[in-house]
Amino acid sequence: MTDDVDTQISDRLVGRVLDGRYRVGARVAKGGMATVYQALDMRLDRTVALKVMHDGLGDDAQFTRRFVAEARAAARLSNPNVVAVFDQGDDGGTLFLAMEYVPGRTLRDVIREQAPLSPARALDLLTPILSALSAAHDAGIVHRDIKPENVLISDKGAVKVADFGLARAVSASGNTATQGLLMGTVSYLAPELVTDGSADARSDVYSAGILLYEMLTGNKPHSGDTPIQVAYAHVHNDVPPPSLEQPSIPPYVDALVQRATARDRDLRPTDARVFSRQVHRVRSALEEGLPDDPDLTGDLTVPIQQIRQDSGYDDGYTRGIPTLEHELEEQPIRHDTIVVPVEDGRPTGAPARTPPPPVKAAPRPRRSRGPIALIIILAAAIGIGTAAWYYGIHRYTTTPELVNMEPAAAADAAAKAGLKTTTDNQDYSENVRAGEVMGTDPAAGERIRKDGTIGLTVSKGPERYRVPQLVGLELEAAQQALTPIKLITGQIKEQYSETVPQGRVIAISPKFNTVVKPGTAVNFAVSKGKRPISVPDLTGKSYKEANKALRKLGFVVGRSTRYDEKVAEGNVISQSPNSGTLFAKDKVSLVVSLGPPLREVPDVKRKTTAEAQKILGDAGFEVRVEKAPFNLGLNIVAAQTPGAGKKVKPGTTIVITVL
Repeated sequence: MTDDVDTQISDRLVGRVLDGRYRVGARVAKGGMATVYQALDMRLDRTVALKVMHDGLGDDAQFTRRFVAEARAAARLSNPNVVAVFDQGDDGGTLFLAMEYVPGRTLRDVIREQAPLSPARALDLLTPILSALSAAHDAGIVHRDIKPENVLISDKGAVKVADFGLARAVSASGNTATQGLLMGTVSYLAPELVTDGSADARSDVYSAGILLYEMLTGNKPHSGDTPIQVAYAHVHNDVPPPSLEQPSIPPYVDALVQRATARDRDLRPTDARVFSRQVHRVRSALEEGLPDDPDLTGDLTVPIQQIRQDSGYDDGYTRGIPTLEHELEEQPIRHDTIVVPVEDGRPTGAPARTPPPPVKAAPRPRRSRGPIALIIILAAAIGIGTAAWYYGIHRYTTTPELVNMEPAAAADAAAKAGLKTTTDNQDYSENVRAGEVMGTDPAAGERIRKDGTIGLTVSKGPERYRVPQLVGLELEAAQQALTPIKLITGQIKEQYSETVPQGRVIAISPKFNTVVKPGTAVNFAVSKGKRPISVPDLTGKSYKEANKALRKLGFVVGRSTRYDEKVAEGNVISQSPNSGTLFAKDKVSLVVSLGPPLREVPDVKRKTTAEAQKILGDAGFEVRVEKAPFNLGLNIVAAQTPGAGKKVKPGTTIVITVL
């Protein structure tokens, strides 16, 4: 029945034009709240991905307002790893997003086909995801729905994250939408989203950590028969180290995963940018081939927290669970219960015995234990407090503010606090001048062990690239040349060229050597080869007319002649070719008539005038008779012009002189 409904929806939308602009094409994918189609933006003549919300969502005014607001916020994101949002519209209650079309596959396909991935490969895929999230977090946008299905990998290997802001819009539309969202993405939900629905940048970090775990192992860290069981697991169970499934994974990779997926959000990296710096450190350790790095592992390890008794679900982490369980219509799940098989009212395997008769105990004098218990409690409290003070406070200080300092000045400032610095990392910054500190690890105000080391990230200044010379290259080669400098392919327009071979780049915009930001789109004009020209048939036309028409079209004209009984002199007898298409500077050959073939003049001298006229007339000539000056009246031809044996055109007048 579902397939029939899907077919009807597809049939209803395919071929339809939404908002007078987008012609809906083939369906690409279908999700819990929307269907994605390939579509043509008829206004800009480009292919887009059209995400059409399922029927009914547009009826909720609150959802519609939130949807529009979040779509606008997402459209402001400019990052090469973010699927660009071009437009948002409402066509008679049909809500849709027009987005960048990314031909390729999803991260889900990669995990399904290739996992478990090597740690290096997994981190290389995670890095552009975190780049997209960093741009969003910098703009105050939380994705809330990071999962493999929302990570697109183009045919050229570019990684892009989709659906920024959409999860927030859906979650605001009431129980139905929220339930659908939770049901679809429960494997990647941060605990706080399960318990109270709140989300911030650290929630996206948690989901990204789950992605990393799944790439490393091929499995999700938590599983259950129902979504509610998975949700419980996120709240109550730590994500296990991936090395339990893949023993070759180094300890610092385990620590990275567990730090990102800490159940207490305060223990996670504060946002995707901080998480990205940690990923960079781990990736560097992998490149060095380190089986372990105790300092790195120690920096990433989740700090030991006070042991929390997890008896039942009445703690602060689970107060939202009963409502969630009611919404999902699941049965309560019993935890922390030991089941022991029994037979005949006793545990299996336990020896049967008759209980002894009760014996009355002699009364004992009671002594007051109050002072002793109080002393013990005070001593324990002092011991615990001292240990907590030493391990939690005394050994730590806070990272000073070093941003916008030069590394040497930052090192001096850190030294005054008893800390060291390293300057292993560099990155681009739009706000911090080149050569100055743009970030620290740990960040300013975060805890760090006394005599610890602060990692400095030094600014390389604004990230800019020069557009390379791409004119004359094959389009594919030109596009590949953009990848290392973080530029993207913009519009591709094909046009005819008489000089540039088909498939090669004629022109680009921005022009060669222009300095641009990463993520700038480079537009291409690509040659379709020479323009084909239809060949007109000019047979029967005068050579002058035919020659002029063919040269005007760009052809080279070849000319030859021959006599023809039927075609007048100077007209075209035949043409090659006389149909089809050619290209400029191709040759068209014309055969031009010289008129009928020449005829030999017969000899009529010494013939009578009448005989000469008949012979010449029969030969096709005109005759004019002239009398000789000394005419004797004999009517005998004494001379003829042209003379006998000459070849002349038919119809030529032959003058005969008679005596």
